[in-house]
Formats: sequence, C-alpha cells, structure tokens
Amino acid sequence: MLQKWFGPFTFYREALSIALPVMLQQFIMSMVSLIDNFMVAGLGDATMAAVNVANQINFVHLVAINTVCGAGGIYLAQFKGAGDGEGMKHAYRFKILFTCAASGVYSLLCWTMPEEMLGVMTKGNAAQDAIVFEGARYIKLTAFTLFPAAISASVGSAFREMGRPKVPLAISACATGVNTFGNWLLIYGNLGAPRLEAEGAAIATILARGFEALLFLGYAHFRRPDFFVGFRRILAVNGALIKEILGKSGMIFASEASWISSETIMTAIFNGRGGAEVVAGMAAGWTIANVFFLLFGGIWTTAAVLVGGTLGAGNLDEARRRAGWLTSGSAAAGGIVAVFGGVFAVLAVPLVFANLTDSARSIALGLVFVILVYLPFWGILNAMFAISRAGGDAALGMYTDLSVNTLLFVPGCFLLAWKTGLDPVRMFAILKVTDFLKILVARYFLKKERWVRNLTKPQERI
Repeated sequence: MLQKWFGPFTFYREALSIALPVMLQQFIMSMVSLIDNFMVAGLGDATMAAVNVANQINFVHLVAINTVCGAGGIYLAQFKGAGDGEGMKHAYRFKILFTCAASGVYSLLCWTMPEEMLGVMTKGNAAQDAIVFEGARYIKLTAFTLFPAAISASVGSAFREMGRPKVPLAISACATGVNTFGNWLLIYGNLGAPRLEAEGAAIATILARGFEALLFLGYAHFRRPDFFVGFRRILAVNGALIKEILGKSGMIFASEASWISSETIMTAIFNGRGGAEVVAGMAAGWTIANVFFLLFGGIWTTAAVLVGGTLGAGNLDEARRRAGWLTSGSAAAGGIVAVFGGVFAVLAVPLVFANLTDSARSIALGLVFVILVYLPFWGILNAMFAISRAGGDAALGMYTDLSVNTLLFVPGCFLLAWKTGLDPVRMFAILKVTDFLKILVARYFLKKERWVRNLTKPQERI
C-alpha cells in the first residue's frame, strides 16, 4: 500500500539533500525573527505590537518579490534541466528587474503614507495611537531594506533552483549574525551604543540586508554561475520570454494577492478584537509558527528542481511519478513537524515571550496549536501548488485561491466578526476549514496535467 503512494528511498534522499539546506536557511531566518521578538517583547505589548503590525504590512512586499522570483524560477529550473545557460540568464534578468521595480513602488508607500497603512491594520484596537506612532517610525526605516532584499531574493532563489541551496544557506547565516548582533547593540544600547528600541531593530535589519545583498552579488560575480549576468548587461532581455514570464507572474500574483488580501483582512479584524495583548499575542504565535512553515520552502524548491528540472529535460513520465511521491512525502513531513512542533511551542512561548502579558502568551500558544493541526494538509496544498508551477501551470493556484478566498474565506471573516463574539484563535480555526476545499479544487486541476510541459521548447509553452 505504501509503495502506491510513496517513492523509493533514493528519491527522498535526493529531495532531502535539496530541501534541508533551504529549510535550515529559513530556520535560521525564523530564529532571527524569534530573537527579534524576544528583544522587542522586553519593551512591552504596545511596542511589540507596533513592530509586528509593521512587519505584517512589509509582508506584502515579501509576497510581491517572491511572486516575481517564483515566476522566473519556473523557467530557470527548466532551463537548467535542459542545459540552456542563455535561458537561465534571461530568467535571472527578469527576477532582478521586476523585484527592484516592486521594491521601488513599495518604498514610496512606506515613506509617504505609513500612518495610513498602519491605521487600517489596527482599526478598532484600544492601543491604536501608540501602535501607529511606534510602527510608522519603524516602517520608514525598514523601507531602506527593500532593494537589498530584492537582490538577495533574486540571486538566492536562482542558486536554489539550479540545485545549489547551500550557497544561500551560508550567506543568510552570516547576515543573521549581523542582524542579531545589531539588535543586541541598538535596541537596548549595549557597548555604549544609543538605546534606540524599535528604531534600533530597524537599523539592525538595514545593516543585515545590505550585508547579505553584497555577499550574494560578490559571490555570484566571482563564481560566475550559469544564470549570472552583471548589472551592465542586465537590460539585455529577451522581450518575448520576459513577456511570457510576465504572463505567468500575473497569474501567480493574482493567486498571492488573493491570499495576502484575505489574510490581511482577517488580521485587521483580529486586531480590532481587543487591545495590544491581542496584536502582540497573535504576532508571537505567528513568529513561532514561521519555524514550522520552513517545511513549505523545502517543498517549493524541491518541486522546482526535481519536477521542473525533469520536465525541462523532457522526461515527462518521470516528472509525473515524482510529483506523486512529493505530494505524499509533503503530507508525512507535515505530520512529523506538527508532532515535534507542539513540544517546541510549549517550551518556547513562555521562555521567548516571558515579558508579554499572560493573556498575550495564551493567545500565542492557542494559535500555534491550531496551525499545527492544519500543517499536514497545508503540506499537501503547497506540494500541489509547487508541482503545478514547476510545469508552468500558474492558473491552478489562481483559480483555487481566487474562488475559495473570494466566495468563502473573506465573507466568512466578516460573518464571524459580525455575528459572533469568538476570540481570534477560534475564528482562525473555523475559517481555515476552507483550505480543505482548496485541496479538492487544486486536485481537480492537477489531474488535468496542464503542468506536464517542457517550457524550454517554445511550442510547449502556454
């Protein structure tokens, strides 16, 4: 029975060799977030709430650049499988140009209307004025990290898609050290440095992001991987291919925009059901949960390399088999992470967030347990999305997210907020039942096999 669903050990060994460095890199970054929250939590619920609401807004930028990198990565991985270095270069150019464009637009918003963005996210919260005041100063500073983050995402994702995930792992580990030391130095004013509190956390992030981008560019310049081109040749684009990738990125962005919009609406509603302890507690819970979500990054990269690369090499039947093995393995991995994650959460929340109120810690722990219950199913859903995009079928994610989020999730948010007095954790648990329908919709489209395409051949592109 197991042989029907799971592949050979050699496949999972290869998958783990790709996924584990990616997951370890994300784990290190999650630990930085955890350390950041640990340090900022010492400043009280309101300050922690301000920093985390600002980061919820900054998450929109992260989604935008990940969308661009994901669209370009579909082609980069397949061109790698086909041994087409020139195609890889054009996919890389797309990543750099459009992540920087997205960063420019978002930087303008951060510098001109931070209070308005923060106000929307905290409407109805009893501590709104304090959160908006602290958050606006923080978000203006973090705007300086956006261009370095775009460059790091473009170069780092390209290394992962060509099967070299240890490079971004090592570079991110170095940047993490800079960020952690900068936080310790500037938040509380250690070693004679000024005590800057939330602004200190933002400055530390600026230094770390800049350092990370320089390391990525320096390493790529001297090692010259197949995808890399210098900035002097970055505009030498293949217009037809860029247009084609933009079509895919448009569908990916529609999917991601639907998801981030629904999550933002949900978060804004949650933030209005109490005071600073609700915002801080939910933010703390998500910080812990991000440690578990590292699983998804491993799934996406593995799908790009093992499924996308196989499609690019023209081995379509093998790609089909690998897709099934990856889906089953993702569900099993989600269950394993959920079991160990429960133990980790019980130990971590009281320790890391000791300076928060009891109410905030209770909210955080409750949110984490709900997330862990859903984790195996989210593993399946992420595998389905990743497999479809590896073959260029970005429509699957768009149709799945737009339909379920628009027709069920968002109306459900408003209905529960209007008709019930449920706390945010219970509301979240109920709303996420809609993800089971997403799995059914995604499975329907996946079985159509529109993703079984070799995109390195123009006649196969859609």
